[in-house]
Amino acid sequence: MSKLIINGGKKLTGEITIGGAKNSTVALIPAAILADTPVSFDSVPDILDVHNLMVILESMNVSSDFHDDVLNIDPTNIVEAPLPSKAIKSLRASYYFMGALLGKFHRATVSFPGGDNIGPRPIDQHIKAFEALGANVTDENGTVTITTDESGLHGAQIFLDVVSVGATINAILAAVKAKGTTVIGNAAKEPEIIDIATFLNNMGANIRGAGTDVIRIEGVDSLVAKNTHTIIPDRIEAGTYLSLAAAAGDGITITNVIPEHLEAFVAKLEELGVNLKVNEDSIFVGPSDTLRPIQVKTMPYPGFATDLQQPLTPLLFKAKGRSVIIDTIYPKRVKHISELVKLGGNIKSEDIEEGIIVVDTSNDLHGTTVSAGEIRAGASLLITGLMADGETEIDEADNILRGYGSIVDKLTAVGADLKLVSD
Repeated sequence: MSKLIINGGKKLTGEITIGGAKNSTVALIPAAILADTPVSFDSVPDILDVHNLMVILESMNVSSDFHDDVLNIDPTNIVEAPLPSKAIKSLRASYYFMGALLGKFHRATVSFPGGDNIGPRPIDQHIKAFEALGANVTDENGTVTITTDESGLHGAQIFLDVVSVGATINAILAAVKAKGTTVIGNAAKEPEIIDIATFLNNMGANIRGAGTDVIRIEGVDSLVAKNTHTIIPDRIEAGTYLSLAAAAGDGITITNVIPEHLEAFVAKLEELGVNLKVNEDSIFVGPSDTLRPIQVKTMPYPGFATDLQQPLTPLLFKAKGRSVIIDTIYPKRVKHISELVKLGGNIKSEDIEEGIIVVDTSNDLHGTTVSAGEIRAGASLLITGLMADGETEIDEADNILRGYGSIVDKLTAVGADLKLVSD
């Protein structure tokens, strides 16, 4: 595992450019195996998850190459093969291979995926969707086996019991080549789902309603890529850097953003009193002297994203009073709390079952050694380390690199003093 070493307390200025969306990328790569031709993506973030997914592709005889934010994938010689358990278990999004393989071969065997440990994230809604489409699903010792009879997959009515991005995407991947019409009710509305649907539709899929709570899919026989697909900007990376700019900046412009994807987050920054100027595809964050305490409640999109509650937390240390965060999506997403306390943060989990976190003004942030338990927790430690006096060492920094491409280069370019050290 790598570590990040930060000398904090410096005011940052300049420009940070946002890369392609991680949460799109990790679904688009498995989706690529549904194509009957080579495919190409650009604006691909250079993150560890991409490289792990490329290892999984290689195990199926799917070639790929990644240079200068462009990822080329050739699935034309794909073979069914056991997927490498180490790569599968290193990231949760590997579960998209269930839907993609099911759509490609009408069967799949995937070890239960790993990724960030932020509390229960069951795949029961994924299984419900697969079974509605005509699949038989068994789970034995963490290995999920999905099969169909000779008739294969067929269109179906699917109603998700809870709004789930993962289950919505997996249902799309499985249904896109199934015979007949599939309707997904109570579907998630995230921009990343629109991105997946756009990619598939540009290859000849017939998906309508992405971005609404009802998605209709007419199955097609073939998917043919004709153009490079440009991945949408990462709204979570953008929100993270907006928080960083407000917490440790002295005038930073965040470029390559879609402000409409960040409306709930920007609204909370404005409620805090952050000095913002929102432009067509960039946001300027000026110095903000007096911040007000707020209450944040995470909700499915278009509400406040659960992935941004941790990156926002360091900024709340500067507010004059008590702020409250309620995470309704992953209430046990609290790995950052004990580490932030080590850095001098006045923060506590008031009710872990209800996801209630209390954040008070913290005027004595100081460097120390902490550990990044998962991606977004690591982002909150990074921002706090930049705010704190002295040196902060973040162990398990690979978790941060899983979600934030070229992070050291981006931050040193605006004046941060940090370096990545490999063990």
